[in-house]
Amino acid sequence: MRRYQAELPTSVLAGADVALVGLFSAKDREFLAKLDVLADAVESHGGRVVSRHVQRRGVSHGGAARMAVSFSRRTLLSPGKAGEIAQACRAADVGVAVFVNPLTDHQRAVLGRLFGCIVISGEDFPVPGR
Repeated sequence: MRRYQAELPTSVLAGADVALVGLFSAKDREFLAKLDVLADAVESHGGRVVSRHVQRRGVSHGGAARMAVSFSRRTLLSPGKAGEIAQACRAADVGVAVFVNPLTDHQRAVLGRLFGCIVISGEDFPVPGR
């Protein structure tokens, strides 16, 4: 398993197969555009996007007021979605998973072990238009 080290994220992306991941509100109609912007940034740093994974947070079960609270403090995602993405990352031998959302160091570590790859956030490297 590859681990995140004190490398610049841009050097981590160079030549890597990359999975994009994002947690979005069900009200967010721009989520695909946000993934496209992130994909462009990854590709401009030498990564190759091989998959995209989206977790939508609906308006039920607490609504928009709960959107700021992640499904899991450990993974940001629901357990089912985290497992689904982990399986896809391992099957595709993904080198880096890049989240649209900001991540804590703990989330990066947990997700890295689960996904079997380096996990970073789009906030870790320059994204055009941001």
